[in-house]
Amino acid sequence: MSRATSINLSLQGRVQRSAMRVLAKTPLGVLQRRTRVNADGERLLPEIAVVAFASRHVPGAALMNGSVGASRVTLDEASAAMAEDFPPFAIEEDLEIPSPDGPIPATRYRVEATGARGLIVFLHGGGFVVGSRASHDSLVRALAVRSGADVLSIDYRLAPEHVFPAAVDDCVAAFRFAVEKAADWGLDPRKIVVAGDSAGGNLSTVVAQQVRDDAVVPCLQLLIYPAVDLSTKRPSVHEFSEGLFLTEADMDFFTATYLPSPEMLDDPRATPLKGDLAGLAPAHIVVAGFDPLRDEGLEYAAALERAGVEVTLERVGGMIHGFANMGLISPTARAVVGRMADAAARAMDAVN
Repeated sequence: MSRATSINLSLQGRVQRSAMRVLAKTPLGVLQRRTRVNADGERLLPEIAVVAFASRHVPGAALMNGSVGASRVTLDEASAAMAEDFPPFAIEEDLEIPSPDGPIPATRYRVEATGARGLIVFLHGGGFVVGSRASHDSLVRALAVRSGADVLSIDYRLAPEHVFPAAVDDCVAAFRFAVEKAADWGLDPRKIVVAGDSAGGNLSTVVAQQVRDDAVVPCLQLLIYPAVDLSTKRPSVHEFSEGLFLTEADMDFFTATYLPSPEMLDDPRATPLKGDLAGLAPAHIVVAGFDPLRDEGLEYAAALERAGVEVTLERVGGMIHGFANMGLISPTARAVVGRMADAAARAMDAVN
């Protein structure tokens, strides 16, 4: 078992976990017609409306809770409270990836000892400030089980201790390490997907841009409600500015903490929408109907298509930011994560 991804829940965390288990078994159809409807006519799913309510009113359930250090702890616990249960995997290996800036912690998951279809290099979300391998442990396990691939989950450096471009440098180094190690793990290095949610989606597509001219590139970018333009606020930011887990205030804080200078907003390594998109790996992009990042995700999908990149897009109307980590309580979240894994599997199988 991975020690780095195991969370010993506090009393508050155990209470949250118990509450989420009850919620998962509670019929919520009575709320279906009473939940919020967005400007595009999409209705928030009842179980997700409960999570959104909790993020406003339950201590520790918001994305940011006091200091950065406290928020990192509470996010790990809140994620564990909404995580699916999985049996132990054949391999749960904590390791360190060498880099010029020091070792990068990572965990490799393999479901069955007999082998794997390929590899997903996963970069967690959290605004470049919070989040960890532990906060996303359940999500990467779900991807591994459904795709039949190994997952290499990366703990890249976070701000404010390590500002831009430290996270970019770590994630590029991690991808290149995966390419070098794939054969040792019994894998084809051409069958590597780079994946991430939110800030991790940003870093995933930045990796794809940065390694474009390498001998081995990703076979797919799996971008889960990605943050791809730190320089511009689109209508969805204003429509969903508060009360739905990720807030506009959170986004402003994350950007100011991650970037040492406003002049860096237009750097394609921070705002990949402004990068050269031609010749990138195919992309599977998922956006949520009630997410401040929804519109930039949709715009990025369109920009990639204009650049000649093969894109598949799924818009999940009734969801909020972070829903991929809510598998315990949401059948829809589980189904969408399953389709993400299927997209990764198809991309690996398409490699000749």
